[in-house]
Amino acid sequence: MELQWTDVLDIAIELDEKFPDTDPQYVRFTDLHQWVCELDNFKDNAERSNEKILEAIQMAWMEEK
Repeated sequence: MELQWTDVLDIAIELDEKFPDTDPQYVRFTDLHQWVCELDNFKDNAERSNEKILEAIQMAWMEEK
C-alpha cells in the first residue's frame, strides 16, 4: 500500500513500528517530515506537506503509543 500525506493514521503506525523508542511528543516537525518521506512505502510529493498535516501525524502517533 502506497502512503500519501492524507494517510495520517497509517503513517503514524509505520512511524511507531520504525521508531518504537521515540516519544513523538518531542519530535521536531523537520525530523518528522524527513522520517515520513523516508518510509519505504511513502510515495507522495514531499512538498505537499504542511504544518497541519505534520501535527495530525504527530497526534495520531502519540495516540498509537
